[in-house]
Amino acid sequence: MSKQVIEYGGEAVGVVVPDQDRFKFLAVKYHVWDLDAKRFGSADEARAAIGHLLAGQGAPKHEAGAA
Repeated sequence: MSKQVIEYGGEAVGVVVPDQDRFKFLAVKYHVWDLDAKRFGSADEARAAIGHLLAGQGAPKHEAGAA
């Protein structure tokens, strides 16, 4: 498997890329930055971690000029 885009709420928030025997998450949105460079067993595991992270933060905030 090559890279896979990870979406949350219909918005691309990062990608997972193969990293040895796991997958590294590369965040492209600030509200998931805490998970940047974390390694997961699967893309679904990364999605679950994103859901858990954002559940504690409320809905993602979109600001003008936000990446």
